[in-house]
Amino acid sequence: MLKCEDRALSQLSEYGAQPAPLNQTDGTRTAGETPPAGDAAGIARFQLEEMKAEEIVEIDLVGRTTIADTMFVASGRSDRHVGAIAEKVAAALKQAGFGPVRVEGFPACDWVLIDVGDIIVHIFRPEVRSFYNLEKIWSPDRPKEPRAG
Repeated sequence: MLKCEDRALSQLSEYGAQPAPLNQTDGTRTAGETPPAGDAAGIARFQLEEMKAEEIVEIDLVGRTTIADTMFVASGRSDRHVGAIAEKVAAALKQAGFGPVRVEGFPACDWVLIDVGDIIVHIFRPEVRSFYNLEKIWSPDRPKEPRAG
């Protein structure tokens, strides 16, 4: 049996995603829109939308914790979709020069975490997302962490 990460990109068409056409001038792939250059959050948001991630939530963490500035929480329709989304987001962030890009959760693809320093992206299968309910944990009602110093 193939691992989720091995089969994820081969299953893109099953979820309505198609590779972008090749640019004739430089051979790179370009989509209808281009993600914001130099903005990790913008790139992550763009790729989540491109890969048809569902229920994308962006949480501003500035002043609430020191672990990151922005957190994204999104869902994929299946383990394959979760893996494909995660692969695309991680590859785009690496290509844009944001690194190191750390990824956890590929063997099962129930919950994949992408950590790029100031940006954290969580991609869940819907039932796993509802179980952990990160949006509630990081809601604006949550008290802020005290800062040392």
